[in-house]
Amino acid sequence: MVEWITSTGLTAYDAAVTEMETRAAGIAAGTMNEAIWLVEHPPLYTAGTSAKLADLTDPDRFPVYASKRGGQYTYHGPGQRVAYAMLDVGKRGRDVRKFVQQLENWVIGTLDQFNVKGEQRAGRVGVWVVRDDKPLNADGSAHEDKIAAIGVRLRKWVSFHGISINVEPDLEHYSGIVPCGITQHGVTSLVDLGLPVTMNDVDVALKHSFDTVFGQ
Repeated sequence: MVEWITSTGLTAYDAAVTEMETRAAGIAAGTMNEAIWLVEHPPLYTAGTSAKLADLTDPDRFPVYASKRGGQYTYHGPGQRVAYAMLDVGKRGRDVRKFVQQLENWVIGTLDQFNVKGEQRAGRVGVWVVRDDKPLNADGSAHEDKIAAIGVRLRKWVSFHGISINVEPDLEHYSGIVPCGITQHGVTSLVDLGLPVTMNDVDVALKHSFDTVFGQ
């Protein structure tokens, strides 16, 4: 069984990493259940293993944490639902690429419950939405904004870190980084798209979509 944990208030990033590592070790040892941990963080930036220093454009704005997850710079803060996925990928097929695709499909299925079409893009990690309400790009292509980030780490075939979905964060906070190293696209949230969605609404949708994609 997958244990679902929801923390209230804002969870310190260092404390979250420590808790994830403890849980991941317990799962690997067979002494703890798999878990999905839903949190919000205070405003901060994290640097994944592929982060480039030049993409941290305002290093003094918020605390910056080096993270061992994959990916580049990302932002976490109030109004963003972070879902840490501590799952036994070894027992789930030992297919890392499939697992990442499942995480993406988890996000896409969650967004679909709010009639938001999340899409994947080759070479761009995360989940994107086409903004038909914004002007076309200079090359005539549709404008696209990122609504969710994905970054995971595996240790002994157990995952930790996970996904984040923008519900109603302060999108201006992203201006201190180049999110995921991508300069030609923006960021959005469910509320920015005009949807009066609450964090609880997203949590219910996450649970439903998780069961569809991963099962129990």
